[in-house]
Amino acid sequence: MTTRTRTLTPRTPSRLSSDITEIIPRLYLSDLSCAENPALLSALGITHVLSAMRGSVVIPPSVKSKQIPLEDHPFAELAAHLPSATSFVREALRDGNAKVLVHCAQGVSRSASVVSAFLIAAYGWTPQQAVQFVKEKRPAAEPNFGFVSQLKEYADSIKPS
Repeated sequence: MTTRTRTLTPRTPSRLSSDITEIIPRLYLSDLSCAENPALLSALGITHVLSAMRGSVVIPPSVKSKQIPLEDHPFAELAAHLPSATSFVREALRDGNAKVLVHCAQGVSRSASVVSAFLIAAYGWTPQQAVQFVKEKRPAAEPNFGFVSQLKEYADSIKPS
C-alpha cells in the first residue's frame, strides 16, 4: 500500500496568495503578476497601484495608478522618487476604503524599499525598523544595499529639525 503525503501551506492573514502580502492593513506588496491580475485586484478591493519599475505595466482602468521608473540595481536613483511615492500611498490611505498595492517585477527589492520608505514617513520608524518589519511580513523581501543606504538618506531628510 502506498501512502501519499500532502504538504499544506498554512495561510496566515497577511499572506493572501503566493505573491501578494498585506504589510499593514490596506497596504500590500507584490510582484508584477499580481498587479496585472484584474481578478485578484478586484477580489482584494485594491483601489490604487504603485508600480516601482520601468516598462509596460497593465493596470485595470478602474484602479488609480502611478509608476516610478526605477531600475533594480544598487546605484539606481530611488531617493528622488520617494517623496512622490510615499505621498501617493499616504493620500490613497486617507480614504478609509482604499487599498494600495505597491509592486515591482518580483516583489523583492524595489517595492519593498518603497513600502519601507512609507513606513519611515508615516510612523517615524528608522530604516532598519521599517525594512525588518517588511521582511517579517514578506520573508522574500530584500532591498539591495544601495536602496537601504538611500532609505537612510530619506529618513534623515524628513526628520523634523
